[in-house]
Amino acid sequence: MDTDDAALVERVRAGDVAAFEPLVEKYRQRVYRLAYNVLRNSEDAYDVAQEAFIKAYQALPSFRGQSAFYTWLFRIVMNVAHDKARQRGAQGRAFGAERVTEEEWERTMPDPGEEPDDAAARGEERARITRALEALPEHHRAIIMLSDLEGLSYREIADVLNIPMGTVMSRLHNARKRLRTALGPLLLVLVAVGALLAPATAYAQQTVRFGARVLLATDAPPGASARFTPQPVDERLEAFMPRLRQLFKYREYTSLERHRAQVAVGTTERWVVPGDRLLELTPDAVFDNTVRFRLRLVRGNMAELNANIQAARGNPAVIGGPRFSEGVLIIIVWANAEPR
Repeated sequence: MDTDDAALVERVRAGDVAAFEPLVEKYRQRVYRLAYNVLRNSEDAYDVAQEAFIKAYQALPSFRGQSAFYTWLFRIVMNVAHDKARQRGAQGRAFGAERVTEEEWERTMPDPGEEPDDAAARGEERARITRALEALPEHHRAIIMLSDLEGLSYREIADVLNIPMGTVMSRLHNARKRLRTALGPLLLVLVAVGALLAPATAYAQQTVRFGARVLLATDAPPGASARFTPQPVDERLEAFMPRLRQLFKYREYTSLERHRAQVAVGTTERWVVPGDRLLELTPDAVFDNTVRFRLRLVRGNMAELNANIQAARGNPAVIGGPRFSEGVLIIIVWANAEPR
């Protein structure tokens, strides 16, 4: 096993919860891509990635290090993704829904400055590769994904899928043979540019505008000795007060800070907030007008709060934080997925 991975795994097993975060950062994109290539749906893939990491963390005490950490993790991802696919199929049958094809629901977003003819040709290639892959039996498709897209060795694939290495070699040979018949020269594109099968990459460069407002919630007005300067309450916050009172039941809400940013998806923005804390917000993905964030609130070497949240214009996320002064901090996160 990779020595860095092994050291982090041992730290987690010894009770250092924070040591699991570097493993998530290292493998989250590959885990998401693997889940997406099983399910062909961004939101389902995100949910599977999240669940797989939770299951991996819970199962680490039973991990003996007999295989690489990432092959063990990928096995969990494949199992969770296949469970999700079966659930989705059952729901579709229950509601009488037909499966929607890739061509119908996927939006191919061209690169900025790309000629329309080039974008159309690339979209046709993508659709053709997708159709060829979806025509493969599930066990052949899994082999292609792990070998040609993730770059795993025969032995690693055998570990992930829990099958003999000879079976891996046989299935990979047959899968490539079927793809060669269907794709011809495009098979080289598949092997060399696996990104064609990942979600449309244009969203990764998408810019979103977002911000955070930090409040102090108390049962009485802050005393004169409070070590902060309250900010004036604007109309937007005033309109939001009924919801805050309903959620948290405090009588007083004092605005302490406001922060704003406009960054590309995947970029972490950090702000110092009251109580010698660091607030980290990372827009992870955009679905329609909703932005999905990873939020961390750090004090010293300890992460006081880790959360995945969603926010949209007119529908901010509200998080109750730790104690501060005479009450607790509340963080309101708003987002605009389509800044002008």
